[in-house]
Amino acid sequence: MKTKYSIVKDFIKKQITDGIYQPDEKISSESELMEQFGVSRHTVRLAIGDLVTEGWLYREQGSGTFCSNRSKTQTESSLKKVKTIAIVTTYISDYIFPSIIRGAETYLSENGYNVSIFSTNNNHETEKRVLEKIISQGFDGVIVEPTQSAMSNPNINYYLNLESLHIPYVMIHAYYDELNPVSITMEEEKGGFIQTEHLINLGHQQIMGFFKIDDNQGIKRMKGFLNAHRKNGLSINPNYVITYNTEDKKEKPAQVLTSLLSDHKNNHPTAIVCYNDELAMQLLEVLRKEKLLIPKDISMVSYDDSFLADISEVKLTSVAHPKSEMGKKAAQTIIQLIEQKSSYNDSVKSIVFEPKIIIRDSTKQINISKTI
Repeated sequence: MKTKYSIVKDFIKKQITDGIYQPDEKISSESELMEQFGVSRHTVRLAIGDLVTEGWLYREQGSGTFCSNRSKTQTESSLKKVKTIAIVTTYISDYIFPSIIRGAETYLSENGYNVSIFSTNNNHETEKRVLEKIISQGFDGVIVEPTQSAMSNPNINYYLNLESLHIPYVMIHAYYDELNPVSITMEEEKGGFIQTEHLINLGHQQIMGFFKIDDNQGIKRMKGFLNAHRKNGLSINPNYVITYNTEDKKEKPAQVLTSLLSDHKNNHPTAIVCYNDELAMQLLEVLRKEKLLIPKDISMVSYDDSFLADISEVKLTSVAHPKSEMGKKAAQTIIQLIEQKSSYNDSVKSIVFEPKIIIRDSTKQINISKTI
């Protein structure tokens, strides 16, 4: 159980990390804090004294207690210590993320930076806790993958607080539109387009697409999927556009595909566009159970060209993701911003990677009239 002193201290500290108290802004008086928390003046003074010692607050005789300008303190201390970068991704050990992290970490280490790695598990509450820790520990810069980037984000104030503290950040994979930060991304809409057009060029007209829509990548890939149909004069079957979120990614896509394939009243799709290779592995398992072969019975195009695309019994046609190169570019960019002491600088540009498709064994030419 927390002591009264700890409760008061943590409250003031959180007000600072949340950006409610700005640098050089006066905090609540001792009397106000005593009344708010029902504690003694001694307890309040202990909490404030600790925060002064730790550099969060400073006192001015006769005026009160103020929020420290920690960016100035961090700049002075950075002359004496090794700079530290926080890398924040939705996941750490899964899928393509180790390659991205390794690309960034290797470059940063070679250039004398220490690296701390955090995961949000694509959850806003976890993202909030990570950002609080980053702000409180005074990192010199942040490489961050947005959490559920297509959703309204409740943590924007933490990013604004990073800016007020002059802690630069670079976003990878996606970015929050309202912040318009420096970012390292792929041209996702074009990626979704070339996935789909590859199948159309092979004669497929009944194409099913699966898209994760709480991330901007999925929204844009779905847009490319739809535009490829329109450009080629193909009608879009609404039942063939399947959307899902992080919470249901392990169940919904497989359930929908199983249900559709078991319905013998309607024509089945001749091809599937997958949001990523991870999803493709799940859907391949469904097709195995239904005794359908890739690409004999149904073609499949995936995204990210991860190790998964090459380890299954069917080598997947997949859109290539830059992975370690994206991490390296993010590392180079954050160093530029740190050296220029700014989150925004006209000379530091966002980078957009062009997608390209890697053709393997999971797609084939069909007769236009053919259905399963």
